[in-house]
Amino acid sequence: MTLQDWMDESRDRVAEHGVLTGARGSAEALLTGVLDRVGRNGYNYGTSIFEREWDVLVVLDTCRPDLLAEMAQNYDYVPRDVPTHTSLGSASIEWVKKNFTDDDYSKPTIDQTVNDNYEDKLADTAYVTANLFAEHIDEGALLHLDEVHEYGWNDDDYTTPPEVVTERAVAAAREHDPEYLIVHYMQPHAPYRSMIDRYGWDEKPGIGNQGATHPAREMWEELRAGAVSVEEVWNAYRDNLRWVMEDGVEPLLNNVDAETVVLSSDHGEVFGRWGLRKWTGSGQTGREWGTYAHPPYVPIRTLKEVPWVETSATDSGALEVETEPPKSEVSESERQDRLEALGYV
Repeated sequence: MTLQDWMDESRDRVAEHGVLTGARGSAEALLTGVLDRVGRNGYNYGTSIFEREWDVLVVLDTCRPDLLAEMAQNYDYVPRDVPTHTSLGSASIEWVKKNFTDDDYSKPTIDQTVNDNYEDKLADTAYVTANLFAEHIDEGALLHLDEVHEYGWNDDDYTTPPEVVTERAVAAAREHDPEYLIVHYMQPHAPYRSMIDRYGWDEKPGIGNQGATHPAREMWEELRAGAVSVEEVWNAYRDNLRWVMEDGVEPLLNNVDAETVVLSSDHGEVFGRWGLRKWTGSGQTGREWGTYAHPPYVPIRTLKEVPWVETSATDSGALEVETEPPKSEVSESERQDRLEALGYV
């Protein structure tokens, strides 16, 4: 974001939300910009997923450790004290580029390139994903790449439902028998299913967007303005995690064979709480720095610290799947619509 962009958005925020709320939002946006510059210019950290041991890596997009811990009472393989991993990214595009490619648009944060370190592992990896940023990966570097969002997107949910991802992951496991299988669900990433009626596609101007407000973007702007509470948004965030656990993770664990399955995430999520307190539902503490969602290259703990929960899986054969995915062509305008629905542009 340029200085002129920031000034334009600041003016729009003040006009829409008043001087106090607008000024606070502008200050938060400025801080996020500063942190972004810091993260892009050398102060960044994290560990590649290929440095850890796993057979199946389940990526729950934007899932924080404290959110996953709230599932402990429902799933015996989720502990109340969730182990963590330090991600290479604070947003999906950064995570994808740093874990899978050499095409990173910041100064390097690891000593050697991805391909030098992990070429053999990448060649034995099947990546089944609902995340649109997989387009940055060289398909030839992997054993198998299935971009489920291209044909599994649901316009009513403004996202790719978890059950479609599970079906394709089970098909990949059975057909390709990969040494490493990564299953990347979009949930609990916004938009949140329980808020779709409130934040559907709306043809009205939005902050930082001249065309329309969309499910995820409008929610973050209302949270910033105090029109919706952190608690309400957190509850919707948790409901999206329930969705992927019930319709995605559980059937996956019953339909693939793996000694070590890890539940993790590409990055966390922040809810704009300044100071040392952060909303977790359990009173834990941490620093969120007053930013929102998950901007790339922002090296703060809440975004970089993700779950690392180990379990196992056994293929019962109960889920019958087609080995060939549906054929689908996604236009550039459709892709832009989907990125907007997820709050990226």
